[in-house]
Amino acid sequence: MINAALPAERYPFYYKLIFGVFVIGLPVALASQPMVFRDGDVSWHLAAGRWILEHRAFPHSDPFSFTMAGKPWLAIEWGAEVIYAWIYGLAGHAGIAAVVALAVMAINATLFWYLRPRAGPVALLLALAAFCLVFLPFIMARPHLLAWPIFALWTAVLLRARDRGGRPPWALLPLMVLWANIHGSFPFGFIVAAAVALDVMIATRWDRQALVRWLGFGLASVAASLLTPYGMQGFLHPFTISTMSNLPAIGEWRPSSPAVTPLFYLVLLAGLAGLLMARRAAFTAGELLLVLFSLAAAFWHVRHQAVFIVLAVFIVTPKLGRGPAGGAVFGSRREARLALGAAAAGAIAIFAVRAALPLKLEDGKGRPTTLIAHIPPQLRSQPVFNEYSFGGPLILAGVRPFIDGRADMYGDAFMDRYLKIWGGDQDAFDLAVREYGIAWTMLPPKSALALELDRSGKWKRIYGDEIGTIHVRANRRRVEPVATGGRG
Repeated sequence: MINAALPAERYPFYYKLIFGVFVIGLPVALASQPMVFRDGDVSWHLAAGRWILEHRAFPHSDPFSFTMAGKPWLAIEWGAEVIYAWIYGLAGHAGIAAVVALAVMAINATLFWYLRPRAGPVALLLALAAFCLVFLPFIMARPHLLAWPIFALWTAVLLRARDRGGRPPWALLPLMVLWANIHGSFPFGFIVAAAVALDVMIATRWDRQALVRWLGFGLASVAASLLTPYGMQGFLHPFTISTMSNLPAIGEWRPSSPAVTPLFYLVLLAGLAGLLMARRAAFTAGELLLVLFSLAAAFWHVRHQAVFIVLAVFIVTPKLGRGPAGGAVFGSRREARLALGAAAAGAIAIFAVRAALPLKLEDGKGRPTTLIAHIPPQLRSQPVFNEYSFGGPLILAGVRPFIDGRADMYGDAFMDRYLKIWGGDQDAFDLAVREYGIAWTMLPPKSALALELDRSGKWKRIYGDEIGTIHVRANRRRVEPVATGGRG
């Protein structure tokens, strides 16, 4: 076995070390990283949460853009958006970074809790390291990060219930309600429950009582997911968005590729090698279906790599090395109290220290602070054509964008039009200018459209830096940038 070289009496030290590093230490380190805010969608999620708190209502139409103003829009991730916006109002970006760190802590703690009695220390160490490597690109202050601890706990409790007699854990239903109000990934909970129920049915030879219990649990889970402000519309939303033809134009919805996420493929190959080295690595039917389904989903869309790694760590790790005799999560009650106390103290310290200390963030595509600061006041209320990722920061700054990260609301036809313009189609851009009265643009400096505007003579660049440029119509009355020093 992989962990055969480690003597049993040394296990407690190694488990404590793993717990300290991955459950307490790593989240503290991640709390100070600006990568948490690198995605432009972070900003419009904050704006949505702020709108809900200010209006004490749930939006049913678009309150942010000028191109889709009044069009039906569902804030199905309202729960996470409100949490982020509330924390942002209290402690700014540092508070949000603390929430992100606590979410990572919760995921790692759940993985440790389930795997501690089922895997040797080396297998557990490698599993948590592999999880963190694959999960790293998804650590952003967006609703999905608050959903993954729920997904991990849901999966762990279901697998544990299967192993302890096969009765469905009805206490999980409130967790499904929370999940459905935080992120659209909740249908994965149904898939995990169905796979676990299949294993129970096979083990009990399709016992009628067991079938009724698990069928009832499945129906109750679906009913729980409907307890949102949007009911059936919110339930169907994750399914309808997957039918959009333009999803691959969005980075996280692209097919996986070694060039984009090499660590995912490295971890995948390492996991296959570990299974080949392990003895008698047998999978149940439900486990095999979950691993293969989530792997196919991960190849199909980059964002589903997170789903795969969570399921793979739970299912594959116990095959690589047995845990300590006795099967306890901790060696003793005293050890359990110390571990839980350390985790609680770590959580409090993370939030208090991280929220209290200023977080220095540099400009980036997802947070173009300097670029937005150079928008002349007279332009802020006028129609703009902006790059997709700039839409969220514009919304948070009080500027109505042409487009933002809510691709599901804009739809395929509008996305097709945007992509043509973004690709430098001058005729399509001129048509949009006339239709929407576009007065200025906010684009990356080396984008095809920005370069075309520089050459056209019809537009004038009034500000530019390494993040983006601001152009205005050349025949407009003189518009001065807010500050000097930009590369115009």
